[in-house]
Amino acid sequence: MIAPRRAIFHIACAAPTAAGDSAEPSKQRKRPSPKGPHQQSGPKTKSPSSRNPRGSPKPSSQPQETNLSEFSANILSGVSTEEISAPDYSDEIEFQEDPPGHRAGFVAIIGRPNAGKSTLLNALLGQKLSIVTEKAQTTRHKILGIWSEPGHQAVFLDTPGIIAERRNELEERMMGAVDQAVKDADALLAIVDASRRPEGALEMLQPGPDWKGPPMAVILNKCDLLPTEEVERLEKWFKEECRAETVIAASALHEANTDQVAAWVVNHLPEGPSLYPKDVVADASERFFVSEIIRRQVFLQYRQELPYHVTVQVVEFKERKPPAKALVKAHVIVEKKRHVGILLGAAGSAIKALSTAAREEIEEFLEREIFLELSVKVEEGWREDTAQLERLGY
Repeated sequence: MIAPRRAIFHIACAAPTAAGDSAEPSKQRKRPSPKGPHQQSGPKTKSPSSRNPRGSPKPSSQPQETNLSEFSANILSGVSTEEISAPDYSDEIEFQEDPPGHRAGFVAIIGRPNAGKSTLLNALLGQKLSIVTEKAQTTRHKILGIWSEPGHQAVFLDTPGIIAERRNELEERMMGAVDQAVKDADALLAIVDASRRPEGALEMLQPGPDWKGPPMAVILNKCDLLPTEEVERLEKWFKEECRAETVIAASALHEANTDQVAAWVVNHLPEGPSLYPKDVVADASERFFVSEIIRRQVFLQYRQELPYHVTVQVVEFKERKPPAKALVKAHVIVEKKRHVGILLGAAGSAIKALSTAAREEIEEFLEREIFLELSVKVEEGWREDTAQLERLGY
């Protein structure tokens, strides 16, 4: 394989405080704790770094194209629920004893791009873990969000949007993550955008006649955008036509009927002990979430196709003794040199705006101040290069 050409453009972009970065000491802030209606319980424990209960599948090396029905068959036919053993944290923490009848399991959230999967996950957890934008296919990784209550624990798997045609190795791997999530799941939430040809989504999400996998609920999302009569018609149609166990009309953005979704999830979790400590809300490191926040801001700050050619790698995350702020260094990686000028903007104005917006959101997420330093890096063809994709965490 010919090694890709690489170039790097270093830009230090960190917004100082009003009195300057070094003149005003940073406030020491308490580390974030879970927020929202699903407050985690149990003793404080060490949060695991990046642990995945199941390994990711190895996707095929060649991109392929399938029609919707074939793709649906690939994802949702003949899948048997497999028992998933709990991660072993015995050397690190002590679990809180679960009460009799405790339920725990994995719940995969699947659907077409921009259907509202990440918004639903954030609503169910009561806090923002998955990045959300108006652009399709924002989610690239299988995100684990953990909702714990005294009597149950649901481990949600937020997945990339299902696409029928895979254009590059990155999309092959994204669809491999969907496939693995379905195989790992004890229950499925199939999210349908009720405002955009919802009947067409059924063709992609409909389980095959020999389906032996986990129970599935169809969530008609974005129903707040439709008149009541249309919502009732769609709900009736889906109940008649789809093989899902139930159909729930909801609005994840406004948290309408998300309590019904949560109740269905709890009722379909198998009995068993907690899979993670009760106060852990995500199976990922701070570095991962920082990179996702920066990538989200790329989607928000730039238009057209550029965000789809960008990935972000946090190369340094260092806590420093006050008054110095925590240091975060990240590479914003693009595929072509021509993307660099777009990313920088006139006199660096665009990258400065990106850095400021990303820094503010990261500080809100971490609940402490940081010094963010971005570098723009060119790695030609990274979306097609298996070695680069593995190095970048895909």
